[in-house]
Amino acid sequence: MTQEQHDKLQEILQNARSAVFFGGAGVSTESGIPDFRSVDGLYNQKYKYPPETILSATFFYRKTVEFYEFYRDKMLCLDAKPNAAHKKLAELEQKGHLAAIVTQNIDGLHQAAGSRTVYELHGSVHRNYCRTCGKCYDAKWILESSGMPHCEECGGLVKPDVVLYEEGLDNRTIEGAVNAIERADVLIVGGTSLNVYPAAGFLRYFGGKHLIIMNRDATSADSSAELIIRDKIGEALSSIEIE
Repeated sequence: MTQEQHDKLQEILQNARSAVFFGGAGVSTESGIPDFRSVDGLYNQKYKYPPETILSATFFYRKTVEFYEFYRDKMLCLDAKPNAAHKKLAELEQKGHLAAIVTQNIDGLHQAAGSRTVYELHGSVHRNYCRTCGKCYDAKWILESSGMPHCEECGGLVKPDVVLYEEGLDNRTIEGAVNAIERADVLIVGGTSLNVYPAAGFLRYFGGKHLIIMNRDATSADSSAELIIRDKIGEALSSIEIE
């Protein structure tokens, strides 16, 4: 990040009153969690089935044991810790500059860093529900289970509270995210290719003054951005000192 970019980012965030951070997998890669579409991402690794097939509702119900083999191995990164980006965003919220985080990630690291208003578009690995009685189980319980996890109360199938392919987003989460973006004076888009819909379409609700793109590669929103930063998100954000 150049000094000019640093100074511009500092100025925008210092004056922000209702900023929203819209983030994707690139936010958590600095915590050691693999993304999906990069060279080393899950979509470029070799499995018996493509990851997008495994992470579909059809596959979950038809081949539940195989789904959970992949899910436990690749999706439950429970040793990961919040990185500099998560921590700075929590600080911005605490100081009254950031109104909300809208995330495509399911790892819960924003909350672990202290952020309170987080809209998880694709759910969370930390919530798992029995489809029969509704009892909730945490991610550690899923990780330590084997085969097809069954509820300890009623024996029903336990399903992660994550949005699989072929499933729709939660309506209340959508409403909260859209309202936050519509009210935002600053929108920071970080660590996302903006290729995944419907999540990427949320940017059309932003009518504020400052659009910032923080992503390693070009995105479809670059032409509308006031500031584009290609550096690691944690490094860029942690360099900012907000009063």
